[in-house]
Amino acid sequence: MAVGKVSDSTFEADVLKANGPVVVDFWAEWCGPCRQIAPALEEISGTLGSKVTIVKLNVDENPQTAAKYGIMSIPTLMLFKNGELASRQVGAAPKAKLEQWITAAV
Repeated sequence: MAVGKVSDSTFEADVLKANGPVVVDFWAEWCGPCRQIAPALEEISGTLGSKVTIVKLNVDENPQTAAKYGIMSIPTLMLFKNGELASRQVGAAPKAKLEQWITAAV
C-alpha cells in the first residue's frame, strides 16, 4: 500500500470515518525533515499493509485541518483510531522508531 493524500475536504471521510487506524503525516514541500521521513513511511506502509493506512496532509494547502489539530511544527504524525486522536509523534525520527511507534499504537 502506498502512502495516500488527504485534504481539508477529505479528512473527515478518509481519516475520521476510516475503518482501521490511520496515520496522518502533516508536512510541507519546503520541510527538509518531512522529506527525510517520507521514504520510511512508504516502506512502513508496505510492511504493515492493511493493518494501518498512512496518509499525508500538506499544511500549506490545507490550513484548516492543521489549525484544528494545533500543528505547530512539522513533521507531526498523528494516529487516529475510530475518529479519535490516539497518539502523536512530533519531529523526524529514524524508520525503526517510526515503525515501533505506529506498531505500538495500532
